[in-house]
Amino acid sequence: MHERVQEKLSILADAAKYDVSCASSGSDRKNTNKGLGNAHPGMGICHSYTPDGRCVSLLKILLTNHCIYDCAYCVSRKSNDIKRAAFTVQEVVDLTINFYRRNYIEGLFLSSGIFRDPDYTMERLVRIAKDLRTIHKFNGYIHLKAIPGASDELMQEAGMYADRLSVNLELPTEEGLKLLAPEKKRADMIQPMNYLKNEIIRLDDERKVLKKVPTFVPAGQSTQVIVGAGKETDKDIVHLAARFYHQFQLKRVYYSGYVPISNDARLPGLGHQVPMMRENRLYQADWLMRFYGFKAQELLDDANPHLDTEIDPKLSWALRNLHLFPVDINIADKMLIARVPGIGMNSVNKIIAARSFSALGWDQLQQMGVQLNRAKYFITCRKGPIEKKDFTSEQIRRQILNQSHSKYLKLHSPQLSLF
Repeated sequence: MHERVQEKLSILADAAKYDVSCASSGSDRKNTNKGLGNAHPGMGICHSYTPDGRCVSLLKILLTNHCIYDCAYCVSRKSNDIKRAAFTVQEVVDLTINFYRRNYIEGLFLSSGIFRDPDYTMERLVRIAKDLRTIHKFNGYIHLKAIPGASDELMQEAGMYADRLSVNLELPTEEGLKLLAPEKKRADMIQPMNYLKNEIIRLDDERKVLKKVPTFVPAGQSTQVIVGAGKETDKDIVHLAARFYHQFQLKRVYYSGYVPISNDARLPGLGHQVPMMRENRLYQADWLMRFYGFKAQELLDDANPHLDTEIDPKLSWALRNLHLFPVDINIADKMLIARVPGIGMNSVNKIIAARSFSALGWDQLQQMGVQLNRAKYFITCRKGPIEKKDFTSEQIRRQILNQSHSKYLKLHSPQLSLF
């Protein structure tokens, strides 16, 4: 590899690490005309894991870390004294093809700082994807960051070549955006998301009556929210995600804990990084909304604006709603069973299928993967309740936490304390 290109790769791959919205799903771009690669459904990127357990990766870089904006939270902001670099279109194309041929990657995740203006930047991102698809017949996964403020025409063209497009919302509240990125406007972020949603719907409708309709962002669109740069609560973030899932049919919202990079008084100081557990709880809440039928207001409200760091959101909700429990596992509605702590959707489906043949007991539930150390406080079955006492929510909470702590104490060793 040419020395200068290698230097650019070092700079721009490092700058791209702050963007966490890099997982793919739903794309099925098949290899045709003896092209390169396939984008299979469920394929992940950036050393993610697919549903079948495979670890997959992609080339994750910025086109450039030059930027016309001065966002306080961004390492690439124009006022930051860092080493700058920019790839040419051909350099990114060549890197992608060469890395793919060497089996280093299975696709490309490409973002960029904004230089000159949004259209100028977006046009180069599109050219890279177009050249990979049309000249090199590359059929691997391509995820492009859509640049806020770019034209609808460029968004349309990007959607023809990329598997997924994403527009970063960056901060959860407009107040935070005005404080930390005053040059940016929320409307510029919303406009491309709205265009992509409408175009996806339009083409889906056309497929119902026409045989050949162009492929358009088959893996849909996603976004990323920075957590902890401003003073927003978990309630602000979760309710925002719920609105955007509904309004723009997003495939994913990603949550990125803010990493302190400066002593700016508007931001958390150096050494005050967002706890990983906060990020983890947000993903759990997101999962409950997407797959378990929970509404944002059920998980967080004015009385409970933050997610509990000691227990997961489902258990927290159940403890606040003990009047709904216990539920009889043999007759309860499927989605009510899914709300029981310790019962995942795979176990729910097994329960629904099995109970049509005979009433289920504790042994069968355990065999189906139900975590009885949690679920036993919230369900009954054929053999009656395990716990006969009327525990309060605080007593249940303490018992579950004590069981969890004792389980991990058995695994404790000096080596584990290093991590």
